[in-house]
Amino acid sequence: MMRAMGACLLGMLLLVMLPAQAEYRVETVVDGLEHPWSLAFLGDGVMLVTERPGRLRVVENGVLRDTPVEGVPDVFASGQSGLFEVLPAPDFARSGVLFLSYVHGDRNANHTRIVRARFDGQRLTDVQPIFTTRPSKSGDAHAGGRLLLLPDGTLLMGLGDGFFFREESQKLDSHMGTIVRIHTDGRIPADNPFVGRAGALPEIYSYGHRHIQGLVYDAGRERIFAHEHGPRGGDELNIITPGTNYGWPLVSFGRDYSRALITPFTRMTGMEQPVLHWTPSIAPAGLALYEGDAFPGWRGNLLVAALAEKSLRRIPMAGGQPGAQEVLLEDLGERIRDVRVGPDGAIYVLTDEENGRLLRLTPD
Repeated sequence: MMRAMGACLLGMLLLVMLPAQAEYRVETVVDGLEHPWSLAFLGDGVMLVTERPGRLRVVENGVLRDTPVEGVPDVFASGQSGLFEVLPAPDFARSGVLFLSYVHGDRNANHTRIVRARFDGQRLTDVQPIFTTRPSKSGDAHAGGRLLLLPDGTLLMGLGDGFFFREESQKLDSHMGTIVRIHTDGRIPADNPFVGRAGALPEIYSYGHRHIQGLVYDAGRERIFAHEHGPRGGDELNIITPGTNYGWPLVSFGRDYSRALITPFTRMTGMEQPVLHWTPSIAPAGLALYEGDAFPGWRGNLLVAALAEKSLRRIPMAGGQPGAQEVLLEDLGERIRDVRVGPDGAIYVLTDEENGRLLRLTPD
């Protein structure tokens, strides 16, 4: 059923105090989304939302279109696996090109894949795979899937270790537990750090990760931030540099889910330390850098969507270093999957629920 934003707002506005004594509202733009994962803005009041079971949805001026977008590839939807990111190309208004990431295959053998497609407002056409991880893995956990376009036109994807295969994160002949970098047509950039190295996959940009689900580019300081899930504690925020080893599973601030020690080391020569870590785990799932005008006091801050903590974290980054964190939206009691800054400067979040919501934060 079509849902007008005005109808959804009735009884759903929260008045909350900012740390700087400002006020903001949390508005439900649309509800009825099944485990939404990613949000993208197309302009003219149109947004795209992915649902993990494999649907791409259109939101037009606050109304959720009844019919999902046609032409989405079949996905392996189980547990943590399914349809992940939707990312419009920088020239989307002219080309109609966007990118999707998802899990391809089945429980016994699956891969995280990126496809390039054209969207005409109703359906996807010219759907072409441009990257597929290798080797295949079994199970439905830790597939990664977060995408990021860099200013040089290349495309990053953060990946997971497959949960049962954490040793793969230290191997350069496996995409598990890495960030990969490709051109938007699938070609491999010649300046990738392991191009030409025997036994190394040339798409690998960094490795030693557990399960990356947040990527953002800080243009002011020309750096890439990524966050990843730890096990029981040890979630990390990292600055990503090419060819760097981030340590997992040889280095970690977390313990296994059984509470057993995974490693006695929190640092090791040749392995990068995180900018910060969260112990106990908050389960970071989305990442944005605020550069809008609606909340001028938040410019340059990182925003982290958290599943386990059911919150949105604001991290001031004065001088390029993290300051005291503010925990927001805990009163909602909903898992927060994604966070984005809209063209209007408002902050948009997706709640990872069977009846998930798209929320909008604006100054009051």
